[in-house]
Amino acid sequence: MTARIGVVTFPGSLDDRDTQRAIRLAGAEPVALWHKDKDLGQVDAVVLPGGFSYGDYLRAGAISRFSPVMESVIEQAKGGLPVLGICNGFQVLTEAHLLPGAMLGNDHLHFICRDQKLRVENATTAWTGDFRSGQEIHIPLKNMDGRYVADEYTLDKLEAEGRVVFRYLDFNPNGSLRDIAGITNEAGNVVGLMPHPEHAVESLIGTGRTDGLPFFTSILKKLVNA
Repeated sequence: MTARIGVVTFPGSLDDRDTQRAIRLAGAEPVALWHKDKDLGQVDAVVLPGGFSYGDYLRAGAISRFSPVMESVIEQAKGGLPVLGICNGFQVLTEAHLLPGAMLGNDHLHFICRDQKLRVENATTAWTGDFRSGQEIHIPLKNMDGRYVADEYTLDKLEAEGRVVFRYLDFNPNGSLRDIAGITNEAGNVVGLMPHPEHAVESLIGTGRTDGLPFFTSILKKLVNA
């Protein structure tokens, strides 16, 4: 039976179709989910895609966090449903308190778009099993509010528990504390990151590499072997 991975569309989502394509390329079935619907359609995992949901009014992700679909995502994520938040999706996950910390405006106060080098710090989550710990990858990055912040206690806890999943290498593009590009929850089923793996799944476009595809093959294998 083919794994079904839901992709939520909020008003202002930009990368939902790209994410659906990445899921399809990995061998799973993408399922479109609308922000006003609480029913997740019995999907096996959920992706909150990038974009500028609700125009980033108030704070990035602050309004989307209260969308009807998020009630179900929050409840089921706490029960073990794999959830990946990409860029704006990461912002939504912090606003929903599924991941600790917060996302603030880039320290240079400008939108940034570049190919970004990352190091994989944790290859044991539901979304990173096809990577190796310490592996260096290149993933496109595009954000205005990508600066990850948290208090020292939270940062120390994330480090001690191995919950920093990705770290920026060579250049910190937004001022994120401790060069953090992505984190996970304690259970490892919820992952958020600022770079866009869905833009690095085909050699013809994006970075010219396929470093983003393992995000989607990882969850597929996790679901098939569950």
